[in-house]
Amino acid sequence: MPTTRPRARAVAAVAAAAALSLFAAACTGSNDSGGADDDPDADVTLTFWHGWSAPSEVEAIEANIDAFEKKFPNITVKSVKGVNDDKLNQGLRAGGSNGPDVVSSFTTDNVGRFCSSNVLADLDPFLKESGISPEETFPAPMLEYTQYEGKRCALPLLGDAYGLYYNKDAFAEAGIDAPPKTLSELEEVAKKLTKPDGDGYEQLGFMPNYQGYETTVEHYGGQFGLTYFDGEGNSNAAGDPNMAELFEWQKGMVDALGGFEKLRKYRNTFGDEWGPKHPFHTGQVAMQMDGEWRGKMAADAGVGFEIGAAPFPVPDDQADSYGKGYLSGTITGIATTSDKKNAAWELVKYLTTDTDAVVDFANAIHNVPSTLAALKSPKLNDDPVYRTFVDIAQHPESSHAPPSKNGGAFLLTLQDYGLKYENGKEDDLTSLLEQADEQIDKDNAQAG
Repeated sequence: MPTTRPRARAVAAVAAAAALSLFAAACTGSNDSGGADDDPDADVTLTFWHGWSAPSEVEAIEANIDAFEKKFPNITVKSVKGVNDDKLNQGLRAGGSNGPDVVSSFTTDNVGRFCSSNVLADLDPFLKESGISPEETFPAPMLEYTQYEGKRCALPLLGDAYGLYYNKDAFAEAGIDAPPKTLSELEEVAKKLTKPDGDGYEQLGFMPNYQGYETTVEHYGGQFGLTYFDGEGNSNAAGDPNMAELFEWQKGMVDALGGFEKLRKYRNTFGDEWGPKHPFHTGQVAMQMDGEWRGKMAADAGVGFEIGAAPFPVPDDQADSYGKGYLSGTITGIATTSDKKNAAWELVKYLTTDTDAVVDFANAIHNVPSTLAALKSPKLNDDPVYRTFVDIAQHPESSHAPPSKNGGAFLLTLQDYGLKYENGKEDDLTSLLEQADEQIDKDNAQAG
């Protein structure tokens, strides 16, 4: 299962953004001492809040916790599963005996808020005391999305990489020998794979619109190399020609495959993103942008075709960057309110830097490892579909959207404006992107 499930749903993301906005206002200025004076050798119980809830996920994290407790017999970990960001935020704010000592979140876009509101402790003193070099331990994009303005309040705990899944049987039937590498090739292949059926489709080559699963501005943007903000911290949608290129390409794909309304109606026939009736599983779409978890989910659903995976195509003028992709993942940190920070650091350090722990966890829940050593481990799952995403995670140009004090609100704004452009409600792209900049800057100013 993915580590970023909440981000795929705009409604949930908007709700989380609103909750975090109130939360940040309430918490800014709290004590943020990175140091700690508790005795890490004392008998202690830590409370660990995490979001995993599926039985296989919970079993996997509990196995890691059991291994940790054997290594540190003086530390007992009480884990609380299925904690979403709303509840996590409340617990971090309240603190006390019922609050968490260590937390994890699927929402990397909120790291800027966690760091700037001082609800998670600065981890740099702990890293230095432990002799751990972040740059030599973690992939660069994961390091970037676990800090804000130089403050590292989180570390990566497994990751997600986005690429292209494709139906090899459908490719063979259409006479297509290899997955597309550039966006012009993607359009050509998608049209060859599309089988119209009256007002709908027997098969759609690729679902490009922003109402499709995982098709977001930031996921597409990872292929374009977007610069979301300028050097002054202002929104740069209108100033970055790559943003306009992305919007134009995406709308061009929508128009080439039948138009917004036809695609919208077909989208309404899709099964749940996390269920066995996902449109890639059922053959309704022949290609799908998705993360490393999709391969296992498709196999578990018993699809009747051979699954292929490849990096997502790149703009034609950036063909030499093929192989990169958008990265995201789970983050973990120590609650500023915890009075057991040294013991909490031992748990965070183990979960995030112990190679065997990271590899075992990645294999168990089919996510990408989050350390350089784990990515190279011979114990890592060698399934070729999965390995495609391991390679994407290691590409030097793979990236994540920048952190923001306003969380992922700017990405939701861009998504909203992208939807207006693709459905034809706005046709002046320059004006549209200028409006997006204005809205994003206004929201960021209100967030402080």
